[in-house]
Amino acid sequence: MSLAEAAPLEEYDENHEAIGVELEQEGSDAFEEIKRPWNPEEIRVSTKSFSLRNILDLIAESSLDLAPDFQRLKVWNVRQKAQLIESILLQIPLPAFYFSEDVDGAMRVVDGLQRLSTVQDFVEGHFKLRQLEYIGDVEGKRFSELPAPWQRRVFNTQIVVHVIDPATPAPVKYDIFRRINTGGTPLNAQEIRHCMSKQRSRAFLKRCVESPGFQTATGGALLQQNRMIDREVVLRFVAFILLGDFREYRREGPMEELLWKTTGRLDNPKDLDDEALEEVFSKLQRGLRNSEMIFGEHAFRKWPIDAERRSPFNRALFETWTYALSQYEERQIKPMASQISKAARKRMTQDADYLNSITVSTGDVRRVEYRFAVVQELLGSATS
Repeated sequence: MSLAEAAPLEEYDENHEAIGVELEQEGSDAFEEIKRPWNPEEIRVSTKSFSLRNILDLIAESSLDLAPDFQRLKVWNVRQKAQLIESILLQIPLPAFYFSEDVDGAMRVVDGLQRLSTVQDFVEGHFKLRQLEYIGDVEGKRFSELPAPWQRRVFNTQIVVHVIDPATPAPVKYDIFRRINTGGTPLNAQEIRHCMSKQRSRAFLKRCVESPGFQTATGGALLQQNRMIDREVVLRFVAFILLGDFREYRREGPMEELLWKTTGRLDNPKDLDDEALEEVFSKLQRGLRNSEMIFGEHAFRKWPIDAERRSPFNRALFETWTYALSQYEERQIKPMASQISKAARKRMTQDADYLNSITVSTGDVRRVEYRFAVVQELLGSATS
């Protein structure tokens, strides 16, 4: 039996269906890289009360960002939306919300996006109340059709908001939201980053994942998921490109901390101007084209010798191959594509350390360095 013969584990969506993306497994040492406990004095959280009218006004004037391209907002069905509005009309207190505040006073919603988006959609007339349990006389009505007392009840509803002060360091903010994120379908790391980031980084990552080059090279593997895995893998590529040398990861890691720093850099035009962003985009496209040239439909998937079945998409393979191949022109790679493919498949078949580096505890420093070094070695041998 080859080392890679066992079928990789896949991730599943909210409906318990496989999404064609390999699950990144955490080993027993998953939390050993935490550098230090947070200083309690760095954690600054204030609690405020807002009416829903206040909230809607803040959204309208762009002082409160709902991250409009957040895919998970599509998850709620008509019944869930209607029952939230019914709870408001029944004056049932809503669970607390969490916002992140910028130095300029603007706020972003991290916990409570679906609830606030539902309220906004209802007030703007985008859906009717259906499948209510208690208030039958408003069944089938839009907000504008509700009696005035009911409308006032919606507007006057008070919500409790915990606001993370802008002076709180970004990694601490991230950890706070990771800890309090216990809703029905908790946000994953990239979803939290997306909610807490600015429009600049969100627009750049969206442009990357919607590019024909990305969709073609990944075989459309990430079209069936709504957990922002596509944004995460591009962000991982960007992180290593900006490091310059993958060995710098030892100093800048662990992975989640590096990805947070990278998001901040993408959001800061003084750090990365538009020309620099365009260069990163071009490198990504070059890495994608070269990867597809070498591996075809098996790009970014485990592909051991004597195995032709297409495996699920693998994040670690994506970041290493796009990073390494972005440094080569297509004319340099094309004559050696078959040789590189065969050598990579051999490593996936015979090298247990390499397989572990792209399967378990993929953020571990030693495994990051090993898998990047393997790819550099394979390309160096083929192109020298």
